[in-house]
Amino acid sequence: MTISASELHTQKKIPVEGMLPAIAHRWSPRAYADRPVSGEHLRLVLESARWAASSSNGQPWRFLVGVRPAGASPDATYERIAATLVPFNRAWALSAPVLMLAFAVAKTPHGSTNHYALFDLGQAMAQMAIQAAALGLATHAMGGFDRDGAQKLIGPAEDFLPGAVIALGHPGDPGQLADAELRARELDPRERKPLEELALSEPGKPFAF
Repeated sequence: MTISASELHTQKKIPVEGMLPAIAHRWSPRAYADRPVSGEHLRLVLESARWAASSSNGQPWRFLVGVRPAGASPDATYERIAATLVPFNRAWALSAPVLMLAFAVAKTPHGSTNHYALFDLGQAMAQMAIQAAALGLATHAMGGFDRDGAQKLIGPAEDFLPGAVIALGHPGDPGQLADAELRARELDPRERKPLEELALSEPGKPFAF
């Protein structure tokens, strides 16, 4: 069966009435179109992260941004980030025109450990994903990367904590994925744990709406 990127986009929509459209349409594809992300859209995606909430307004998130321009070779940052990916992720992620290494500042301005740094980074990444969806773009955050290699790109572990590598681009047709397993994953229906398992009035007891 062949399916286009737009058909898959419709198929992946969250079936929850009243959900914000950008949240309903956000998902993490592995197929990306051979089309660049405009500088303005990339700026808006990063601006959305800039305005995320954070503990004591510390804004500990940082993004190392690599770009593969249309008709040109990737920049050095893109290649360095790509080199940290495990082979499974490298097999598909290099079709995305933007790769970002997301990391967090591990210390507060006063020099103490920021225990909420990665939590705050996650909030910033979530806002990026939603803003990208609102622009017709897609993101895919990956934990499958060489943390030691990433650490060398951003600095010592006591200062910076690597969080994820993020692919960003325009969704592509799943048929362009060469690997059959990747194509199958792209077409899998979206699944989540039931809300009763996640919203609780006490441990083990579902919240009664």
